[in-house]
Amino acid sequence: MLNGIRVLDLTRVLAGPLCTMMLGDLGADVIKVERPGSGDETRGWGPPFDARGESAYYLSVNRNKLSAALDLEQSSDREVIERLALDADVVVDNFRRGTLESRGLDPDLLMRRNPRLVWCTITGFGSGSRRPGYDFVTQAESGWMAITGEPAGAPMKIGVALADVVAGKDALAAILAALVARSRDGKGRRLFISLIESARAALVNVAQNVLVSGHDASRWGNSHPNLVPYQLFDAADRPLVIAVGSDAQWLSCARALGLASLAADPALATNAGRLAQRERIIKEFSSTLAGASAAAWLERLHAAGVPAGVVKTVREVTMEVEASPVTGMPPSISGEKSLRFPPPRLDEHGGVIRHSGWRVFDATFGQTDGR
Repeated sequence: MLNGIRVLDLTRVLAGPLCTMMLGDLGADVIKVERPGSGDETRGWGPPFDARGESAYYLSVNRNKLSAALDLEQSSDREVIERLALDADVVVDNFRRGTLESRGLDPDLLMRRNPRLVWCTITGFGSGSRRPGYDFVTQAESGWMAITGEPAGAPMKIGVALADVVAGKDALAAILAALVARSRDGKGRRLFISLIESARAALVNVAQNVLVSGHDASRWGNSHPNLVPYQLFDAADRPLVIAVGSDAQWLSCARALGLASLAADPALATNAGRLAQRERIIKEFSSTLAGASAAAWLERLHAAGVPAGVVKTVREVTMEVEASPVTGMPPSISGEKSLRFPPPRLDEHGGVIRHSGWRVFDATFGQTDGR
């Protein structure tokens, strides 16, 4: 899909590397620039480490890239970065504002010299802020932690660094849109993505509830503020979830569980009615579901077309797909060249990149893009 698109990756940690890895998954040629000596901070974020000494964290978002260790404090290395940027299609960075500019790598100036360049900067708190952007802080300040956890418990972060993930995917979407626009008018674009703005936007219906009602959002644990039944239940052997999203599904669900009295009650025929009798419904569902295995209930629920599933462990999930200890989970968007090469060692291709620039892909992998 993106065969021949050149992406200069000046990012580290998670949001930026995820974005550039997905561009690489879609066929783009990606060169990752790292700090000499230590490289991307996540190289040290372990254990676990693989047999080569690479951390699992780093491996998760850095496949389909080549690595060059280049020092922003060295003029010769800055010249290499400048050459790469001037012949790139896309640059992605997550430096704090002023870091690149003070070292003679001003994005605006480089874009004037390369008018077709799409440059995306990922920040923590917006283009005008110098605050460092970390997912945990973003989850706290975006409202996510206030609505996550048990109702009577403490605010809780989500188990994945999801603000980083959402921002990385927002950056991907913005870059793809800019490349489409460039194909029409020949002009590059300057893009800014921030973790806080991505996280706020991801509040979607929760924020809308507050805007419409005027009341603040609460923590609901594994329940849903707007739908009943839509939560976690305990079967006889393991937890499962049931997600009733329509009145028709409600009837199918109640009948599948053998709860004829609930199915026949006209007061429960609409979601608003079920919300008013949440405690009654949950009590009867909980008592009934505890009487048989999750598999037995799922067989009946699936046959009735009711959305439901067991709570799986991460290990169970990884065993269901073609996941690799080296290249990670399969791409969420698959292209013709989804998995081309593993995450690089620090400066693994630095010598060739310094000498050949973007031709490193031809020299190393025999790829051509017609340039």
